[in-house]
Amino acid sequence: MHELSIVQDLFKLCETNAMQNASKQICKIEIQIGRLSGVEPYYLKNAFDAFKIGTICADAELLIQIQDIMIECADCGFNSYIELDEFLCPNCKSKNIKVTAGEDILLMRLEMI
Repeated sequence: MHELSIVQDLFKLCETNAMQNASKQICKIEIQIGRLSGVEPYYLKNAFDAFKIGTICADAELLIQIQDIMIECADCGFNSYIELDEFLCPNCKSKNIKVTAGEDILLMRLEMI
C-alpha cells in the first residue's frame, strides 16, 4: 500500500510549509491525483484519516481532485482529454501520442492558521 508512504510525505510537506509560514495548524489540504498515477483516492483518504492524529494535520480536511488524462498527438498536434482505455488521438486515430497531464500527484493548496 504505497498510499501510506504518500500520506507520510504529505505530512512532511505540510509541516515544512507550516514552519516556513509560522503556522501552527493545517486546516485544509487540496491535492490533485492523476488517473494514471497509480494512486487510489479511497485508500489515500483512509490512510490520511487514520494517521493524521498527532500531526500538524490532525484537524485538516483532505480534498482530492481527480486529474483526467490529457494527450498531445505527435502526428496532427491535437490536444485532448482521453478515457483510460482510449490511447488514440481522437482527431486522427494515431497511436503516436504523448501524455501531458494525468500522471502526477500535486499539492494544490494548503490552508493554515
